[in-house]
Amino acid sequence: MTLSPAEADAVLAENFAPWVQALKLSVVEVGPAHAVLRLPWSDELAREGGGLSGQALMAAADTATVVALSAARGGYGPMTTIQQSTTFQRAVVGADVLVTARVTKSGRRLAFTDVTLTAEGESEPAAHATTVYAFPG
Repeated sequence: MTLSPAEADAVLAENFAPWVQALKLSVVEVGPAHAVLRLPWSDELAREGGGLSGQALMAAADTATVVALSAARGGYGPMTTIQQSTTFQRAVVGADVLVTARVTKSGRRLAFTDVTLTAEGESEPAAHATTVYAFPG
C-alpha cells in the first residue's frame, strides 16, 4: 500500500521543521517505491552568483527520501538519516527543481535510496544524492 499525493503532502506538513517547510516543497507524484517533489525557485535560496544553494538541494533530497520511504512503508514512521552523499553537476538558475527519490532497498532496520535533482525543463540532472536511513526500534 502506498500513499496518495495528498497523504504524502500531509507527511510534509506534519513531520518537518518550520525551516524545511519554508522550502515550500510539494509532492508531484508518489508510488510504491518512489516520490517526486517540486522545490520551487526562490531568490531567497540562491547563493552569490544566482545559483540555487547546495544546502537547499541537499535538504530537498533528504526530505524527498522521507516521503519515498513513507510511501514504500505505507505511512510515515520514525526514521533518521545516517548517511547522505551529494554531487553537484550543474547550477540551477531561475527554475523549479524536480526531486526524484527512489528506494533501492528497504529492510527492517535500514533503507537505501537514489535521488536525482533536475531543473524543470532540463534532461540532465543538476545534482545526485544517495541516502541511507535507519528505522529505530
